[in-house]
Amino acid sequence: MIRAAGTDKPCLHLMYEMWDTMIEKVNSVIYRHEIKESHEESIFYSAVHDILVSRWRKSNTPLHCLAHSLNPKYYTDAWINEVPNGQAPHNDEEISEMRNACFRSYFSGEELKIKLQYANFSLFGTGFNSFDSIEDRGYMEPKLWWRIHGHSAPELKRLALKLLGQPASSSCAERNWSTYGLIHSSLENRLNPGRAEDLVFTHQNLHLLSRKTDEYRWCSGPSAMWDVGADTFEADFEGGAGFLEQADLLSMSQNLKKNCLKILGHWI
Repeated sequence: MIRAAGTDKPCLHLMYEMWDTMIEKVNSVIYRHEIKESHEESIFYSAVHDILVSRWRKSNTPLHCLAHSLNPKYYTDAWINEVPNGQAPHNDEEISEMRNACFRSYFSGEELKIKLQYANFSLFGTGFNSFDSIEDRGYMEPKLWWRIHGHSAPELKRLALKLLGQPASSSCAERNWSTYGLIHSSLENRLNPGRAEDLVFTHQNLHLLSRKTDEYRWCSGPSAMWDVGADTFEADFEGGAGFLEQADLLSMSQNLKKNCLKILGHWI
């Protein structure tokens, strides 16, 4: 869960389901290890469950529930039947309470309009009852689905596009601080703030552009070390992010400055 949430990919709308799924998987592993049936009590699982639920309550916010509610996949029979104890978001008491709290906060004075739009969306009502709209819920990316099928609920569509494109943590912003530390260190601290900010900006954009290259995808070439763990939480490569131990951070810092200064020189 930590690795999944710590990326800059849009995953805010996936967090609620991922927590539920994780707890179910933990339950399955512990009961299988203890050779117990589902109706039997496990003291160890009860303790672990209390810890997980406590952690989730600490980090769960109404936005998680609202984003979960706006993912069209969670209203399909395929998903509801696949997930243990699955139910659509509008049938879940906790999710509904937090979602309505968001509606009251963000649409003060227009709550009725947004609630009617959400009702049509969740109950497959007017504007959401075409065959294509219903069929695409289970297969299409949520943002794409809203762009294609959300025209009958313009306010809800704008909200959905914002939330479905949000990462779940601030880790992507914190990477800028690490980059700044490489550029403006105790040994090299004579850069003025404006130049240092330009170097960070340039590096981040070079970083984004490099992701489209084969060198980045296959962890070879000078850009491979810019994002050692990448922005995926799957073990795409043998050893995962463990090869950070092999990274020459000093060389990485020097190459970073060289490339950024070269581009800044062209701009100036």
